[in-house]
Amino acid sequence: MAGSTDVEAVTLEGVRLAVGGRLLLELERWALPASGRVLVSGPSGSGKTSFLQMLAGLLRPASGRVLVGGQDINELPEARRDVFRGRTIGFVFQTLHLVRALNVLDNLRLAAFLVGNKVADRRLLELLERVGLADRADARTYELSQGEAQRIAIARALVNTPRVVLADEPTSALDDERADTIRRLLVGSAAESGAALVVATHDSRLVPHFEERLVLGGHG
Repeated sequence: MAGSTDVEAVTLEGVRLAVGGRLLLELERWALPASGRVLVSGPSGSGKTSFLQMLAGLLRPASGRVLVGGQDINELPEARRDVFRGRTIGFVFQTLHLVRALNVLDNLRLAAFLVGNKVADRRLLELLERVGLADRADARTYELSQGEAQRIAIARALVNTPRVVLADEPTSALDDERADTIRRLLVGSAAESGAALVVATHDSRLVPHFEERLVLGGHG
């Protein structure tokens, strides 16, 4: 992808990613520029989720360096890595991990609180407006539809103004209309925030909307 530049959002150098003794990925160098976007595709079992976890510092590669905004994420002690991740990377998980005991606005407040950020409620409400759910700020997360919950998870991923947004299978369980809504929200919200976007999916409907692709192998 992009060549060396001081504004790269993500850089992988000499990375070998293995899970359970099986080599999933080997890259001499791979880089994603700031505000860039890439679709990571491949069949089930090819390592798409593991790749995102590696970018987020949740999974350590067998060898090589993972740099986010120039910082080797695996050189950080665990506590500092957690804070760095929360402030620098927005992750939309396949299982959304919204806190059922909290309402929608408090879920967004929590994302800032956990990494020691102070984010005004005005900005949080703007994020909810961006995803079309400002009127659901006081709703409990268990009252949301699947599509609404997905949009809240996207808003939560943007709370700390991350450099990188990662999304794991954000559309595969949705019908065409809702999948297109989520795709447009992810791309548009990341662009408005100036964040790089990495979407991992086997959903072929997304392919035409991403010029850059990273295809992982696998055995299904």
